[in-house]
Amino acid sequence: MNESTAPGPADPARRGWLLGAVAAAAAAAGAGFAWWRHRVADIDTAASDRLWTLSFATPQGAPLAMAGFRGRPLLLNFWATWCAPCVEEIPLLDAFYRQNSANGWQTIGLAIDQPSSVRKYLQRSPISYPVALAGLEGTDLSRSLGNQAGALPYSVLFAADGSVRQRKMGKLSEADLKNWSGSS
Repeated sequence: MNESTAPGPADPARRGWLLGAVAAAAAAAGAGFAWWRHRVADIDTAASDRLWTLSFATPQGAPLAMAGFRGRPLLLNFWATWCAPCVEEIPLLDAFYRQNSANGWQTIGLAIDQPSSVRKYLQRSPISYPVALAGLEGTDLSRSLGNQAGALPYSVLFAADGSVRQRKMGKLSEADLKNWSGSS
């Protein structure tokens, strides 16, 4: 083969193909890592059963026993005042609660936050649905319900029988809530 016709490392077509292949491999690796880091893990049924035995304090100091919420669909949302996507989704969750509570739907916000921060937030932006202070126990509970990364916001939909029907890491959308309300 003639040296002048053999493709070399400086061949623009070959270099473009190699760069494209490297970029595609890097993108696939990045997407795979992001999926792995933010995946929703399987739930041990003992963890969801344990939820119904727990009680949390409300920002006013009253106990909020989870057992009282069993028997009807429940949307449980883990959030914090310092979490921008959490705060952004609260009006949507509040509207969902007000529109669907008469139909048996329940919503609870479990704050993974300082009690004083939650009280200040609720004074500025009242929420119609019950809010409880979960602290570090809430982080552990969230993880036991499939949120391995411990990221916020994290939402879990429970059916009336107490079983987990849906879960989502990240901010909920109107479409999520519409789909979820039709699934339980």
